Order: sequence, then structure tokens, then C-alpha cells
Amino acid sequence: MLMNAASMVQIRLGPGADLDGFRAAARSLVAAGTPPEAVVWTQGGAADLFGAPVLPDGPPLSLPRAAADLVQLVVCHRDPERFGLLYRLIWRLTHGEKALLEVMSDPLVHRLAMMGKAIRRDLHKMHAFLRFRRVETAKGERFVAWFEPDHHILAAAAPFFRNRFGSLDWTILTPEGRVSWTGGALVFGPAATRDEAAAGDGFEEGWRDYYESTFNPARLNTTAMRAEMPKKYWRNMPETAAIPGMVRAALSRVDGMMEREPAMPTRRNPDKAVAAMQEAGPHSLEELNRIISGSEPLVPGATRAVLGEGPVGAAIAFVGEQPGDQEDLQGRPFVGPAGQLLDRALAEAGIERSATYLTNAVKHFKFVQRGRRRIHESPTAGEVKHYRWWLERELDLVRPGLVVALGATAALALAGKAVPVGRNRGLFRFGDRPGFLTVHPSSLLREPDPQAREEGFRRYCEDMRRIRELAAA
Repeated sequence: MLMNAASMVQIRLGPGADLDGFRAAARSLVAAGTPPEAVVWTQGGAADLFGAPVLPDGPPLSLPRAAADLVQLVVCHRDPERFGLLYRLIWRLTHGEKALLEVMSDPLVHRLAMMGKAIRRDLHKMHAFLRFRRVETAKGERFVAWFEPDHHILAAAAPFFRNRFGSLDWTILTPEGRVSWTGGALVFGPAATRDEAAAGDGFEEGWRDYYESTFNPARLNTTAMRAEMPKKYWRNMPETAAIPGMVRAALSRVDGMMEREPAMPTRRNPDKAVAAMQEAGPHSLEELNRIISGSEPLVPGATRAVLGEGPVGAAIAFVGEQPGDQEDLQGRPFVGPAGQLLDRALAEAGIERSATYLTNAVKHFKFVQRGRRRIHESPTAGEVKHYRWWLERELDLVRPGLVVALGATAALALAGKAVPVGRNRGLFRFGDRPGFLTVHPSSLLREPDPQAREEGFRRYCEDMRRIRELAAA
């Protein structure tokens, strides 16, 4: 279609990935019947002498889910043609080509798919190679990181760090903008300079030692290393300072390994290792929670670690199995349906929830994705064992008068061995800790028979009354 200048429509969007501005403009343009050839897309800067036309709002567009996802990704790309290409895609989808995205040989579809792939890769690099450094401010401890993404991905990447490090105060600085988290909301701000970022902290030496200890000189492959960890990110990563030295020494280390006589591995005393871990800390619940929040999940799934909640020195500590779907989303223990049932039982027994300490044996939500649902999966005995040291240290720091195991998984974690709940329900001792064993509230929710469910809840309330009496004794 041949267009003259007078018939062209100019759309001016905000800088970077202006997703909201693009969506509004696309709705208005489609509603007005404006073809892609008649639209000029610009970003930022001052308005023209006569100003861009004010378009009326258009109705929502009905697009395939895959198209909406692709739009959300591609607006983050640096290519100045991206808005024009996306509007051309939307125009064709809404004008008779509903299955367009299935035609990967189409030049427009292929180009947008490649742009979306570049954004996913950039997000992955930011998630993997961004390094926080601890700084002390007038308001306390804060973690600051500097990163230079290839595209406009700061807003798209921020939720990952909010979910992963939700218990910490942090700021990410980039040449385009900054985002801060103080536990309540993500706050975006102006562009930053590298000088604003912290130069280093006390963790870096330990981090480099750990990286060096995991390096196997016999498997040195510099091509694969550069492909997996591009050199442009090295200057912001403390461990990479050790790479040149490790590469230079790799050959001599391998020769030394070949020359040494094979020997049986030295058997280590695990008691000494455990004692050393106890001695090394952490020395406060806050310090332990920072370690847990910063650790990778040991079970599949989980977007964040769900920490224990309640006062140090609480008379009663309730230990459940693991966070559920709602706990994972909200970042708090026992807020889903099972937690609400526990709240009812506590109220019936006269126990104030805020005066107790609530936690789980496993700190991350294990699940499998089925459609849009996240289906709970019980942790294995090995996974419970992996988390046990955290739980033991947590209870050492909280120092509750009575520890209550809610269900078999909690009993396994506390006792270090399988404990049948049905035969041992009631007063129990977990090592040196006085305790009580009862069922997990989710087992009552799964009871199909209403009468049995009601009877189960009545007995559960009796357990809670007994727990209150034991804690008060």
C-alpha cells in the first residue's frame, strides 16, 4: 500500500520496553483500522511541533496466548523495528491469519521468534551471572549488584530476584535504570553508573575458594567455558579472577595427578564435620535465614524459600512437612487451606498463633506442573535429610519449650528416623527436645468421609489442648 506523509500515524512510546504503551497503541490502531504500513513508531524524546495525534482507546485484543507471550518478550529487544514488527504480527493475527505463529517459515514469525530467543538468553545470563555484594548503609545491611544487559530486560528480570531473595534488601544497578527491593515492593529508578556499585565484600574470597575447589583440571575446555560463561560478564563476577590462573596451572596439575600413586580415599569422620559446622554458625536466626534464602532448592519446583515465622523463645514450635502452593506464592508458612485448618484448631484450643513458631522440615515447595496447576509432591527421605541440618539449627536458635511434629515427614526430620504417627501419636521426645507428635492438618482435608473428617478434627483439637497444657507446665 502506497501511503503519503499526511496519512501516516505517528506513535511515540516511552523509552525501553514500554509494554503498556505498545498495548494501548495497538488496541487503538486495530480499532481504527490503521494498517501497519501507515504507522511510524518512535520512542522517547520531545513531542513534534504539532504533537502526535491522541488516539481513542480501543477494546481489548483477542490474541493467542503464544502471541501475547511473544509480545511481552520482544518489546524488551533493542532493535528499533520491534514495535513495527509486533504490530504487523497483531494486524495479521486479527485479519484472518489466526494460526500465523504456527508457520515458522514465515519471515516475520521467524524474525520475532529469534528476537524472543535473544531475550530469553539475556534473562538467563542476568539470572546466572549477576552477583550481589553486601554494603552497610545508614538503614542497615543492603546487597547491591551491577549488571549490563544486552536488552531492556530489567523489569522482566526483577521478579526472579524478588522471589529468590525476598528476605533481603537489595538493589540492582544498570546503565538504563535501577530496581530496589525492601521487602514490600519493587521500586524502579533512574540509570546508574558502575561507580555506584560496591567494589567487593567479605564473601568474595570464600566464593573464589569454592569455585577453585570445584574446578577439575582434567576436564579443562576453554571453548565450552567461554560459551557457557561469556567473557563480557567476567569483570562483575568475583570467581572469574581465578580463571586465568586455573587455566595456566591445569596442565601441570593433571601431570601431577597422573604421577601420583593411586590411593584409597581417606575416610573422614562425619562427627567432626558436623561439630565444625555447629562451631562455624550461623549465630542468629536472621543469619540462618539469609543462608536459606540464598541457597538453591534441594527439591524440584519452588520459586522461593519459605522461612519459619514466629518469636524466638516461643513456648511451642510447630514443624510441618513443606510449604504448599499458597505458601510458596506468599512466602509465609501455613497460609494455605491446611494452615487455615490449623488456625481453627489453635483457636479451639486457646493457642494464639502469633505466640508460636511455625516452620517446615523442607523449606521449598516441591511440585509437578500439570497445566496451570502445581501439584504437591512429598519430599523423599533423602531430601528431608538434606534439609535436616537447617531445621536443627533453626530450632537451636528459636529455643522452643515444646516441639510439635505435624505428620510423618516432620517426625522423620526431627527424629532422624521414620516414626509411624498412628502408633506414636502424643507425647514424644525428639533427641534432647521434648515434643509431641500428631497428624498434619492436610490429612484431615483429604479425608473423604464428612463424619470421619469431623471426628478427626475433634481429636486434632484435643491434641492441641494437650499441647497447650504441656507447654504451660
